[in-house]
Amino acid sequence: MKENVYNIIQLVLAIILILVILLQHKGSGLGSAFGGSSNVYSTKRGLDKILHYITIITSIIFFVFSLVRLFL
Repeated sequence: MKENVYNIIQLVLAIILILVILLQHKGSGLGSAFGGSSNVYSTKRGLDKILHYITIITSIIFFVFSLVRLFL
């Protein structure tokens, strides 16, 4: 029973992590190689910053649950 709960939690965290990563703005990417934006450094603002922090927090929680499942 306890293992099923860990499986469900890890599955939900994986889905949330995938969604948050896909929602983030890609930036200029390869377009800058062909004369796009020459900005090397840009600060995160607004929703981009919130998504960045959510990604970090979710990945840490996912990693901790993965370690817990490994040792149980």
